[in-house]
Parts: sequence; C-alpha cells; structure tokens
Amino acid sequence: MVEVKVLEDRGNSVTLQLEDIDRSYANAVRRFCIAEVPSMAIDDVVILENSSVLYDEILAHRLGMVPIKTDLEKYNLPEECDCGNPLGCHKCRVLFVLDAKGKEKISTVMSGDLVSEDREVRPVSETIPLVKLAPGQSVKLEAYARLGRGKEHAKWQPATVAVLTDGKKEGVFNLMVESAGGLPAKQIVLKAIELLEKKLKEIQVAVGGAQ
Repeated sequence: MVEVKVLEDRGNSVTLQLEDIDRSYANAVRRFCIAEVPSMAIDDVVILENSSVLYDEILAHRLGMVPIKTDLEKYNLPEECDCGNPLGCHKCRVLFVLDAKGKEKISTVMSGDLVSEDREVRPVSETIPLVKLAPGQSVKLEAYARLGRGKEHAKWQPATVAVLTDGKKEGVFNLMVESAGGLPAKQIVLKAIELLEKKLKEIQVAVGGAQ
C-alpha cells in the first residue's frame, strides 16, 4: 500500500513523500500535474478599441498568460459542457471586460483592471502589467476565459514546477509541486491522481473489451 506524507504545504507549493510506489506511477502523477489538470486562462479576445503601441495580437497574448483563479467544481471543460455552443456558455466560460484610457501622464494598465463577471474567477495578481497608455490612448476589449489543459498550451499549466526526486531510501520519492496560483498545489496533485486513475480504468476497460 502506498504511503503518503506531507513534508511541506505552503498553499501554492506542496512537497509529498511517496513510499512503496513505482517510479513510473509517481512520475505519471507529476506529468498529469503539468499537462492534464485543467485550469482557467483567457483564450478568446475581442478588441473593440486599441490605440496603444501594442499590436492586438501581442495584447491578446499577454492576457492569455495572466494566471486566473480557477473553480473546477463550477465550470466545465468546453468539450464536456452540455451547451454544445462553440462560443461557450456561463458553465464553461467567463467574460472579462477591460476599458482603460490614458491619463495626463503615461499610465500602466494592470491585470487588476480586468473586470470579471464572476468575482471568484479573477487574475491571481492585480499587479501584472498589461500595456502602457500615453495621454489620449485607450484600450477597450472583451476577453473570454475557459478551462484548458497544459498539453494544449502553456497558459493552461496549473503548475509552474513539478519535480520528482529520490528520497533517502530505496522506493521512496519526493514530489514537489508549485502552483501558478490558479489552484492550490495540493488540489493539483489530488486532481492529477483522480485523472490518472480515470485514465487507467479506461485502458483497463478497453483491454478487457478487446479480449
């Protein structure tokens, strides 16, 4: 039986000691933490007005890389949502609005200036610079965030670091996971294990049906 001990839990990072577990399984959990656990990120941006020095594409890319607080219980992956709408619905996407105008001096538009239709789904930090505006310049846009996986794009990676190292004795491994901020690190690990078990059961059923 696998023994798990929490060596350190800081909320955004967690270190676990895994004992009596195969290295390949432990490494699979690590990989799922990065590539399979869903997280929220801005994916579609509708630019209504942009007189800043940044091209629309660069601004949209910056928005996509802003870490977003994620609620896995409230929102569905687009491909699993029953709305069947390619544009999404309130169960699989969140609308952000940005309406910023330049002031008397050059000002910086921050991630905290994004207004979300869901107060719980918001940028992890309010102080991430998006664009600078000179007097008279403005940016007005709508941005839609959705759940996605790290294997699709780095902006959906819930963990910035996931490392598996050898413990002090044979058969013992230490798994350290650091969150990007959208999900607590411990939740990322638990979700990774859940998804891995689901995948293994699907393989088991497929192999059994092939006999």
